Amino acid sequence: MSYYYGGQRSGWGIPLQWIIGAIIAIGGLIAYFSRTSVNPTTGETQRVSLTPDQEIALGMQSAPEMAAQMGGEVPPSDPQTQEVQYIGNRVWKRSDAAKSPYPYHYHLLADRRTVNAFALPGGEVFITEGLLDRLTTEGELAGVLGHETGHVVERHVAQQMAQSQLGQSLVTAVGVASSGGQHPYSSTALAAFVNKMQQLHFSRGDESQADECGLRYMTQAGFDPRAMQEVMQVLQQVTNEQGGRPPQMLQTHPYPEARMQQIDAWIRANYPDGVPTYLANPPLPWLRNP
Repeated sequence: MSYYYGGQRSGWGIPLQWIIGAIIAIGGLIAYFSRTSVNPTTGETQRVSLTPDQEIALGMQSAPEMAAQMGGEVPPSDPQTQEVQYIGNRVWKRSDAAKSPYPYHYHLLADRRTVNAFALPGGEVFITEGLLDRLTTEGELAGVLGHETGHVVERHVAQQMAQSQLGQSLVTAVGVASSGGQHPYSSTALAAFVNKMQQLHFSRGDESQADECGLRYMTQAGFDPRAMQEVMQVLQQVTNEQGGRPPQMLQTHPYPEARMQQIDAWIRANYPDGVPTYLANPPLPWLRNP
């Protein structure tokens, strides 16, 4: 697609492509800032492109396809699936997440090679066997599922969609405005790079926020928050096994060691006298009597 307008100028002597670019940018900004919604759980005013009902529909529609791409779901009769559902439902129903309007479903995927957990909008939460096999306690599992539940509660996917739409509008606006210059493609590429870096920044912020949600939800459900540190050690081990990693600014998640520091700060702030003994971290059922 070409944005070149032959150097035409408006009646005010302003290049026409500048005016068109400004219109596109203003339109994108108006669309972004006019899409506001109050989070039904946190009370926070957010800029999102989906309603909760649309998030639920999107998540339920996408769940089967996502599961198929990662080995399918482990049958409901499997003890590990039952444990994932038990811990997930306990974290959901005994925490602030229960105030959210989403019907949560916790899935175990049969992919043993991928070490991952993720959430779709609307309450569909997944963990792979590859990650579950590396966990040893119910607290660790509660931390993982609490983190993913936090993504749903905070509506991170809906926010990222709105931010992405705004970013694309601004990149297009720069492309149009610079089309009459000497280096139009360089300007567009720079705008796209800046937009990508901003999206990664938002993503890392979402991950830190989800960690805090996970810590809060797992402790409300009766689990020791220090188990989240053990999860970070697992992720750090996976990173070391893979060898090498790009700079943190180029990643969607903060480094595990950075997350460990944030988790430690949260624990000290919320339990200055030490973690209460009633918060438990028992072994996973299949590891209790090896």
